[in-house]
Amino acid sequence: MTALAPISAPSQDLPSLIDRAASMLSGAKSAAEVLEAREVAGLAYDVAKRAARLQRAKNAHDDLVAAAHRAQAHALEIEARAKRRLADEYDAAQERGEAQKDGRPKTVSGGNGFTAATSTELGLSRKHIHEARQIRDAEAADPGVVRRSLDERLERGEEPTRAALRKMVVDAAMRGLRPQRSASRRNPLYVAPTPEQAAWRHVTGTFRAFAEWASDENLTLARRGMREARDTPFHDLDAKAIAEGSAAFTTIREWFDAR
Repeated sequence: MTALAPISAPSQDLPSLIDRAASMLSGAKSAAEVLEAREVAGLAYDVAKRAARLQRAKNAHDDLVAAAHRAQAHALEIEARAKRRLADEYDAAQERGEAQKDGRPKTVSGGNGFTAATSTELGLSRKHIHEARQIRDAEAADPGVVRRSLDERLERGEEPTRAALRKMVVDAAMRGLRPQRSASRRNPLYVAPTPEQAAWRHVTGTFRAFAEWASDENLTLARRGMREARDTPFHDLDAKAIAEGSAAFTTIREWFDAR
């Protein structure tokens, strides 16, 4: 893989580093490129974590620490997306016989001496693969759980760490592995939602919750907060997230207009 560029000024280079990781992941066409994007996102997370600790050590304003925490969350989300893709790539490689299922190299029968690679040879440890599958399974069981988990910690003023995210992801993955409950006695006609229905309910729930919160008073406060945050180091990341969310909202509105 290409060597990563050194970081000379973490607080200044962090936004561009996060953008770089996101761009690399969106343009990745191979497992190697996804793996490199994951490494860049991991580097961004480490830089953001150091920046947050430095700000706390300096007794900096809470806004600066919160901004560093938001950068950590952005990096963790990109890293989680990369891990989900790696889980799919690795499982597909196993099905094709390009990666060993038991971790031991062996010659594929009828393969003219071809030896399937082990996870270590592919640059992945068993721990990495296990974590990647957990994130993938958690998102399948509860779409958006990674982003919501990170946002919940930010809203509570807590640092978004890998350890905290891992616990939340494991809990979500375990919920997905449990057998579905039988129909409720109170509603014998209850049918568990399909993944498509669950995804749509997540969309409508997000819209409904925001609409209920977005009173004139709250929007006025938010606008003042936006003005106060303009001089913070990571304000561009917030602006980008809002732009991406607005684009998604516009797309969903177009679905209705096209009916």
